[in-house]
Amino acid sequence: MRDCRTVFFALARPGRRARRRRCQPATLALAVVVSGCAVDGTFREAPGSPQAIRTEITALLPSSVADRAGWAQDIQRAFTALRLDATPANVCAVLAITEQESSFRADPSVPNLPALARAEIFRRAERAGVPQLAVRMALQLQSPTGKTYDERLDAVRTERELSLIFEDFTGIVPLGQRLLADYNPVRTGGPMQVSIAFAEQFARERGYPYETDDTIRHEVFTRRGGLYFGIAHLLDYPAAYGQMIYRFADFNAGHYASRNAAFQQAVSVASGKALDLDGDLLLNASNPHAPPGETEAAVLSLAPALAMSVAAIRRELQRGDSADFDRSPLQAKVFALAEQQSGRHLPRAVVPKIELKSPKITRKLTTEWFARRVDERHQRCLARSPDAATRVF
Repeated sequence: MRDCRTVFFALARPGRRARRRRCQPATLALAVVVSGCAVDGTFREAPGSPQAIRTEITALLPSSVADRAGWAQDIQRAFTALRLDATPANVCAVLAITEQESSFRADPSVPNLPALARAEIFRRAERAGVPQLAVRMALQLQSPTGKTYDERLDAVRTERELSLIFEDFTGIVPLGQRLLADYNPVRTGGPMQVSIAFAEQFARERGYPYETDDTIRHEVFTRRGGLYFGIAHLLDYPAAYGQMIYRFADFNAGHYASRNAAFQQAVSVASGKALDLDGDLLLNASNPHAPPGETEAAVLSLAPALAMSVAAIRRELQRGDSADFDRSPLQAKVFALAEQQSGRHLPRAVVPKIELKSPKITRKLTTEWFARRVDERHQRCLARSPDAATRVF
């Protein structure tokens, strides 16, 4: 019996040097299965091992990406920590979002950021009734770096830099506290441009796999943190989508926006009322006494046909931000009614029709544009995989 070598990877401490030992004859069969050792002595990476996953990710990365090993390692660690399947479809989804949002830069630069930052400060000053002169004087104060806030704004290039300026300005300058209080206008960051609010909530509920003394906000602007929370937002929620494009739309518009837009389309068919397919089922979910929005009003008009009370309908619509809505009797009854009236099957997922608005956006963009652009990158990535599985797990 020939010798072979097995490699043991410490999942809790990725990057630690592998420990090797010789296989004993009594354990050879198990070693071959577990480690990928071949009886001819050739070492093969164990399927699903961290190194095997990193190798597959590296092969799927665009050839232009710098530090391919570093990107592959951080993506693999996120998949392992989140216990997600690193299928070609899932890995390519992450790579497509990252390429679209940052071109594989951990903290991408934003064009014209100094002007955008000043505009936001003056906009909030106007709302608060603060004269522009007072704001300009406050910006001339020296910041903790030794430079004035105005000088730092002139040099700002990335959202991480801007977020730090706002943190200092809010924490030290009295006027900054009045203008911004606990509000930091930098709300997304990192290589996948993930929502910082999502990252903070996810870390509170699920934890964070890396040891750090820094804030979650700051971790989002790192490659490892931005990828971890971005992958969580993209893939770590149950959704019965047959195509990845709907997850791309959800990444931009919010979880279950595509499912909810399909429900809105069914409501529109059943009620005869035109609706914006934006994925928002309740206009004022936190205020039970607020007047209903257009989607809720359209559903309420169907109450007799649905044999449901107003209270029951609102209770079911409140489940619209969770996976529970898939099991809602309201959803089942609305689709049954709409399909009976239209005489055709209606899709259970539709890309939402939302116009994107942000100080960073200088042209007309929509969620549909974003989802389809990312989906094109996804397909190109899958073409680089010899065993590309298109099924979404």
